[in-house]
Amino acid sequence: MAGHNDSGASEKKSNEASQVPTFSAENMQSNMKVIYYSRTFLSIIGGAIAGILGFTGLTGFVFYFLIMAITSVGLMAKAKFSIHSYFDSSNRVIFDGFLGGLMSFVLFWTFAYDIVHIF
Repeated sequence: MAGHNDSGASEKKSNEASQVPTFSAENMQSNMKVIYYSRTFLSIIGGAIAGILGFTGLTGFVFYFLIMAITSVGLMAKAKFSIHSYFDSSNRVIFDGFLGGLMSFVLFWTFAYDIVHIF
């Protein structure tokens, strides 16, 4: 992940007591891509696992929420729990890509369930 001070641009030093943190748009976009790719990949893998294990109904959705919680903790650990160095808000790490991953999860969940348990 790229931090907000990795952009290589020169920072102006001011005599003010509080400085506003600056974020690089390229680094922020790269960090968001990491979140979306991670959530999509783990949704696909989790959906296949849920289908193979035979989860149905609410159990499958609870499994998805568990996978997304583990993904959020993993992304925070990758950022060394210094989220504000890489993102403008901690909500980006926790919630972004959540619903898009749900659609991938359901697709692969039903596909794997049909292959293993129906055919």
